Amino acid sequence: MSLSSELERVLEHIKQLESEMVTMQKELVRRPAIGPKSGGEGEKARADYLRTVLESWGLEVTEYRAADPNVPCGYRPNLVARLKGKQNTLKDRTYDPECRTSGLDSVRRLAVGEVKPALWIMTHLDVVPAGPEKLWTHNPFEATVEEGKIYGRGTEDNQQEMVASCFAVKTLLDLGISPARDVYLMLVADEETGSQFGIDWLLQNHELCRPEDLVVVPDAGNADGTMMEIAEKSIAWVRFKVRGQQSHASTPRVNAHRAGANLLVRLDKTLHEKYAARDELFTPPESTIEPTKKEPNVSNINTIPGEDVFYFDCRILPEYRLDDILADMRLVADEVMKEFETEVDITTEQLAQAAPATPADAPVVRLLSQSIREIYKKEPFVKGIGGGTVAAFFRRRGIPAVVWGKHAGRAHNPDEYCLVANMVGNAAVYAHMMLTE
Repeated sequence: MSLSSELERVLEHIKQLESEMVTMQKELVRRPAIGPKSGGEGEKARADYLRTVLESWGLEVTEYRAADPNVPCGYRPNLVARLKGKQNTLKDRTYDPECRTSGLDSVRRLAVGEVKPALWIMTHLDVVPAGPEKLWTHNPFEATVEEGKIYGRGTEDNQQEMVASCFAVKTLLDLGISPARDVYLMLVADEETGSQFGIDWLLQNHELCRPEDLVVVPDAGNADGTMMEIAEKSIAWVRFKVRGQQSHASTPRVNAHRAGANLLVRLDKTLHEKYAARDELFTPPESTIEPTKKEPNVSNINTIPGEDVFYFDCRILPEYRLDDILADMRLVADEVMKEFETEVDITTEQLAQAAPATPADAPVVRLLSQSIREIYKKEPFVKGIGGGTVAAFFRRRGIPAVVWGKHAGRAHNPDEYCLVANMVGNAAVYAHMMLTE
């Protein structure tokens, strides 16, 4: 059977599964998967539900448990579900029941030419808290379907893509169609609070993906599904603490607020002038260096503050090294210290040098582009972003990954929703990727 005729059957079947996809969304919403850092009990209930469903479909599912004493069950679950491809590309792979090994070592010993790249689609189990319920017009943890939208916390971030990728696989299973290559659904914990127990832990402790594999992280995108994210800026969240001498305003000594204000302005000017390169791959095309949070100093008007604390959020083009930027911050701070006879402490809240970009012509980018054109009839493009995604964990290990999705842009918002049409359409994109040689 030709790809076109197979695809026609697949697309029609995906449409028929829409109600089941909505049902899975409802089941996920009523199982809040909030990490302990945000006051939740983790992802166990959701992972248990999904494992049961995926295994009932006939998928091979392996659970990887990252120990975490801060949740009731003592671990954070990560699931990997496999659908074998036509050529049984990883026939030697077996899984240890206790997940001590991934079984890929024997495959790694094969020549690259003997192992066809697998397709991995990584989504995350966890969601952020609902926030103030008064901002919601729908129950955040009881999905509501209205006018083609599914309301509920997590429906778009990241359940839309999780459900879409799962039902792309179910479609092939229902129709008895084997994918062109092995397909892996990777459902991970802890994406919203750092990935210490999720993809970072998984890649460090289990040899799952190879550099030749095709990895899609559907966790960001645009409204028409044309943007493919292949690069990210470096991130530095920097805290500045200026120490002076608290005193009465009528008898000022070392005013930490004045010194801090001077430091902020000088940092802003110096860093923007020195790190002024542009790269049109990114939006915006320059590094962003923004003063953001400021901590309270004194509660009354007639007291000179003894401390002034403020922060910068820096999203830096990958061509620059964060170490150099921190060194320049220190030089500016030293100048202010000398001039104002104060002390300045500099610490980092987050520091992440950009991972290598995924090449614009990488096989996974070409495959995804082809599927977007076929399903959405639009021309996709590659882009870099200022935010960070978990694709960086793959890229730092030499595994090209692309971030994609057709989204309504409601992630983390009150009354978060996903468009049912996006969920169904994205399932068709994933199915097309699975079928394409």
